[in-house]
This record gives sequence, structure tokens and C-alpha cells, in this order.
Amino acid sequence: MNFDFNKNYILENEWVRLEPLQLSDFDKLLPYSENEPEIWEFNSGGADGKENLEKYISNAILQRETEKEYPFIVFDKTTQMYVGSTRFYAIFIENKTIEIGYTWYGKKYQGSGINKNCKYLLLEFAFEKLNMERVAFAANTKNNRSLNAMKGIGCFVEGVLRNCSTDANGNRIDVARLSILKNEWNENVKSKLKNSIEK
Repeated sequence: MNFDFNKNYILENEWVRLEPLQLSDFDKLLPYSENEPEIWEFNSGGADGKENLEKYISNAILQRETEKEYPFIVFDKTTQMYVGSTRFYAIFIENKTIEIGYTWYGKKYQGSGINKNCKYLLLEFAFEKLNMERVAFAANTKNNRSLNAMKGIGCFVEGVLRNCSTDANGNRIDVARLSILKNEWNENVKSKLKNSIEK
């Protein structure tokens, strides 16, 4: 299956639903933007504050329109609340590689199981629908919560890119690179992640 940027993919299970991000989603995410600026402290280009959220959503949609990225808004079925955002990016169909990132959730939902459910749906779609061979991830090396979450779903740590980006304050940062390969997904990552979710 080819990736169709014009198609509205909806990924969901019993606990979460990922919907294509729209301009109309602004008000659904605004409370996190105005009240939880620390969500974006580890990386530049965050959505802290009303103005930055407007830029964030507009840019995310532009990236989809130019067929570079595919952003989602995350809906928690348990609380019936929109709780954050994530996306596919660095999509290389010919090489069968894709990346998952730009992921954030309201503080109340961090560590709640939302992330594992979202990653399961995204990985399942990437490997089993798009037939990708490699799914990659990245994070500020100081963002231990994010790194531990990635390792927790089965990511392999590949290494560190030194001094390659900036945080929200413009400080230079090192970025950890991680990945999951298709054979790893099929052999054990999928089953372990599914079991973890069901617990």
C-alpha cells in the first residue's frame, strides 16, 4: 500500500483514536498550550502559548499538504478528551523507512498508557499496511521520559547525533536515535507491546 497524503487515515483501538490533525483542532489543544509549556522544553518549535500553537498546527498541516509529514491529533476514549499529537515524518516509500515523532501529551496523560497505545497503532500501520522495513525515532538525550518510553516499547538505541539541534531556549542539544525493524516487530516487539497494553 502506498502512503496517500490526501486520505484521512484514522487509527484506533479500544482505548485511543488517532485522527488527521486539522486547523479546527486548535481549541482542543489550546489548554495544554496555555497551561503546560514544559511539555515542549526539550525541543524547539513547540506549541507553548496561543500564537505558537497556531504556528505549530499550520506548519503541521502544510507539511502534510507538501507530502512530507502526516500529523495526528490523539483522542483518549477513556476520558473522551483530546490529549496530544503525534505524526509520521521522513517518509521514504522507496527505501521503506519512516519516522514517528513530534509526539506530546498533556501532563495528566503521560505515563497513562496513551503513548503505548498510540505507538502500537502507528507501528502496526507502518509495518503491516505500508510494509515499511524500518521505523525510526529521535529524542533529546536529556529527555529521559521520552527515551525510556521509546525503550519501553522495544526501540533499539542506535547512537547519538552530537550537537545537531536546539531546545526550546535555543541551547544546542545531542539527539539520540532509535529504531525498530520489521523482523523485530514481527518476532517479539508487537507481542510484547500488545501484552503490555492489555495489562
